[in-house]
Amino acid sequence: MNVVKSKYMVMSRDKNAGRRHNIKIDNSSSARVGGFKYLGTTLTNQNSLQEEIRSRLNSGNVCYHSVQNLLSSSLQSKNLKINIYKNTILPVVLNGCETWSLTLKEERRLRVFENRVLRRIFGPKRDEVTGEWRKLQFEEFNDLYCSPNIISYRRRADH
Repeated sequence: MNVVKSKYMVMSRDKNAGRRHNIKIDNSSSARVGGFKYLGTTLTNQNSLQEEIRSRLNSGNVCYHSVQNLLSSSLQSKNLKINIYKNTILPVVLNGCETWSLTLKEERRLRVFENRVLRRIFGPKRDEVTGEWRKLQFEEFNDLYCSPNIISYRRRADH
């Protein structure tokens, strides 16, 4: 007996779309799913990017943790660390980003991820007035990191 294992997904803004229909092939019915991975990208029936962004950031975190010793090493140059970020971590996070239509919340999540990596690369900064060490702020990265930020990379992928 040849059993076909198939699933289907209905993409619609109407949450009830496709609920009344069953798909049968050779007396085998297919299960309806709310999302699935296709070519490494998470697709959902509501066409939501939240799951895809979460998945990409999780993959980026795995990549980041695999090289974090290099990024925090004082033996490595800042240029090498930036190249590791741009050529290893960033492509993992932005894989498939050409199809993304980001909300401000999703853009913020990407920037928070990038800032964490850049803080590891550039380390803390000593305050000239108090002499205390502190984390770099978002605006300070513009002076240190001369490349486009993660959102600019994403937008550039569209063209």
